[in-house]
Parts: sequence; C-alpha cells; structure tokens
Amino acid sequence: PDVIIEAQFDDNDAEHGQDHLQDTLTDDIKKLSLDAGEKGKAAGVTGVPRTKQDDGPKVNDPRLLQDEFLQRTAKVVYILEKKHSRAATGFIKLLADRNSELFKRCAMFSPMDHRVPRVYVPLADCPPDFVTKPETYSQMLFICRIVDWKEDSNFASGQLCKSLGQAGEIEPESEGILTEYGVDFSDFSPEVLECLPQNLPWVISPEELAKRRDLR
Repeated sequence: PDVIIEAQFDDNDAEHGQDHLQDTLTDDIKKLSLDAGEKGKAAGVTGVPRTKQDDGPKVNDPRLLQDEFLQRTAKVVYILEKKHSRAATGFIKLLADRNSELFKRCAMFSPMDHRVPRVYVPLADCPPDFVTKPETYSQMLFICRIVDWKEDSNFASGQLCKSLGQAGEIEPESEGILTEYGVDFSDFSPEVLECLPQNLPWVISPEELAKRRDLR
C-alpha cells in the first residue's frame, strides 16, 4: 500500500529551512521501508502475515500521547487592538424586499473587498434621488465605515462617508484604497511646507556632499 507521511515541524525546524525537513522525510521513508521489509520476511518464514491486531493496543486517550503527536489548539479570548480602519469602498443598492420596513430605512452597501461584510446604511446618508433612480448610482463608488455588527445579524451596520466617483477611474479607486488602509492623503499644512527649502531651485551644497555617501 502507498505510504503517506505527514511531517510536523516546530519553530526550530522552520529555522533550519526546507533542507532539514527534506532530510527528516527521507529518514522516515527509509525507516518505513526497512520495517516493511522485515515484516515481509517474518511473514514469509512463518507463513502467517501480521494483522493489525498484532501491532499492539491503540491509544485512544490523548493524555497518554507524547507532546510531539498532539496538535495544539487555542481560542481568541480578547481583542487588544482593532487594526482594520472599518472603512470600505463599494456600491450601494436597494434592498430586495420592497415590502419590508427595513426597505424604507436602509440601503445595502456591498464592499469590493469580499473579506468585509455587507452593510446596512441609512437612506438618509444616500443621495436624495437614490430611491427613485438607483440605476444612476450602480457604478458609483462610495466610502462606508462600519459602526456596529450584531452577533445575530448577517450584515453589519454603517454610515456612508463620501461619494468617490465612477468605478474604474484612477483617482476614485486610489482614494478608496488609501482610505481603507487609513493613509492620510490630505494636503500638507503650512508648518510642514515651511520645513522645505524656500530658495528654489534647491541643490545639495558641496559641504553636504563631502560628508555624505552618494547613493544616487
């Protein structure tokens, strides 16, 4: 029968790299081959092949196994810091059930990043003519920020922050990506601009070049 080897390695194995793992697998295959050959010889001498019952008792209690045969498990108990900006770029559309109470209050926001859930947003945040002309905004990008996500709901709750523009254009797409990752792309303040050289065009002085390494 085919032999399948599942190799488990810890941080020490990872430090040694792939070559160490390959050597380990090679040694295991050799040992299995030798064991199979000895078992075959024993079966040939006695004329009675070994059965699974001859291999010894099975260990069903995991507490009796060695640590190297156990798979460690864990669970999240507390969130120390929320790294995601809770902002997403996507599209808005009307809810499917037009007869529901939710249809009169909310629209559905579908993020472009599928790792982010779909979000209920208030109709008050949407453009005034969105309900009457939803097709006008079918390809319009919006920024939505998630404010809550209840455990018993498939959809989060959020607020529309800004309309970016048409999907597929460079500027709206770029602004959406920067907002999602929390990158400040606003204009520099006058205090920052004052730190820059004012006499233009600016050149590196010979004194600076003499004491610096030129990496240009």
